[in-house]
Amino acid sequence: MIGKRIGGRTYYYLAESARVDGAPRVVTQRYLGTAEEIARAIPGDTAPDSARHRSYGDVAAVWATLERLDFVRRVDALFGTQRAKTTLGTRLAVAVLHQATAPGVPLGDWWAGSAAEDLVRPRPPRSALTTAAHWRALRRLTPERLAAVEATIAEAVLALLGDGTAALAVDVAQFASFTAADCTLASACPDALAGLGLVVTRDGAIPLASRGYRRERGAAPTFAELVEDLRRRAPSTGGGDITLVFHAGQAAQLDLGARSGFVGSLPLSGHPELLAQPASAREPVDPERFAGLTAWDTLAVVDGVRRRVILTHSATLHAAQSRAFADELSTAIRELDGLAAALAAGTHRGDRSQVHAEVGRITRGRRVERALSTTLTGAKSGEIRLTWRVDAAAVARLEEEYFGKQVLVTDQDWPVAEVVTAYRARTHLESTFRWLTGPAVTGPTPRWEWTPERIAAHTLVSVLTATVTHLMRREADLAGMNLSVRELLEQLGGIGETVLRYPSTGGRPRTRRILTDRDPARQRLWEIFGLGG
Repeated sequence: MIGKRIGGRTYYYLAESARVDGAPRVVTQRYLGTAEEIARAIPGDTAPDSARHRSYGDVAAVWATLERLDFVRRVDALFGTQRAKTTLGTRLAVAVLHQATAPGVPLGDWWAGSAAEDLVRPRPPRSALTTAAHWRALRRLTPERLAAVEATIAEAVLALLGDGTAALAVDVAQFASFTAADCTLASACPDALAGLGLVVTRDGAIPLASRGYRRERGAAPTFAELVEDLRRRAPSTGGGDITLVFHAGQAAQLDLGARSGFVGSLPLSGHPELLAQPASAREPVDPERFAGLTAWDTLAVVDGVRRRVILTHSATLHAAQSRAFADELSTAIRELDGLAAALAAGTHRGDRSQVHAEVGRITRGRRVERALSTTLTGAKSGEIRLTWRVDAAAVARLEEEYFGKQVLVTDQDWPVAEVVTAYRARTHLESTFRWLTGPAVTGPTPRWEWTPERIAAHTLVSVLTATVTHLMRREADLAGMNLSVRELLEQLGGIGETVLRYPSTGGRPRTRRILTDRDPARQRLWEIFGLGG
């Protein structure tokens, strides 16, 4: 190290000497600074000039999954040479990364506050990271390109999972809502509900193919039509036919006596003989995967044919339904009390038919109607009186026979746990899409500019995001961590990164990155997704 005195101060340089033509010479030197600057640069003695905190774990895990799928290269290979600085493959990868980790945050704000700028390569220019630029770029996705992208990512998923991947067909009727594009005022445009039919893997409910549809003005396909369309769209899964998954409201549209390959639920009211079975008839399904879930596996006549039915009881669902019923009953009682008081005080002057209609409105709902008994006395307006009572025996029957129960039907010979897993695929997907496409999701401005093309592009990004996050959820589940997509991403999002920026001692300022402490669950996820490098 050598010092040079300039203007009364000494500045130090790190010098390297060597013999040149037999004489010692300084061949390289690097500026270090003054003595004070060098002291501040010694680890432990230097205070950073600035610090900022940003999300890391969720962004890093999603990006690592995209890289495992070879997402950018596979998508770009579909389109050949592209003149844009940011290719469609990178565009879609960033869109998926953004929607998975911050669906309600504008694209540019999310990029500045996350570790994406250090992970995404090639790094998009700042001008590409705006909502407007995002939508302009996605206009290049024609219907044919949308289908091709979905198919190539499905191939990547199947390649990761290996041969013999069985598939399910499900309907997510409440996928999202969009404001119609042919309106001049947003207030005059009712939201158009969109549904989504999906082919997903049986293991992990990972989307492979999709068909979006609108649900207004009678445009929605019947469930049977949707199923047939999904069969045509489905990629080769390497393992048998596609199993149809349906809920109780859709059962009436299907002739289960003639159909094969299905898992669904039936209306509870159609099988009182099953509901009357004592709790002792049920056995635990899988205490580790389904805590508090018991089932009775038997046969029953469904659409004229004896089918395998499974009566399940969930302690968690029972508790939730019991709380909801208590709230409904309390609300009805409060309104009946108010109506009775108004009749007694003479402030309600309706005739008997009007009062009867009001009582019917208050007690509307099968469960409340069964539990409340009401009596009207008097015939003339001003003389009518109302009394009511709670039928404790009816409440007990509801608790014993209905709460927490489902009747599943299938023609598959899978273990009960696998039947339950297949049926719950739709529930998991609905939960995922509520998280990804909720009202806070960033879209076109103003909101009524949702054109069919934009809806199609947004649907593709949402489906690809569900594909990536459900693949991650499957990996966590295989490692013993049974989490929903939202829970998984929230846990990963709790792994933050603090970036410390130190003053320059010559050249570029020095930066140091420190990750937040990780509890055992986050440390396990860190290891599962290989975030330690």
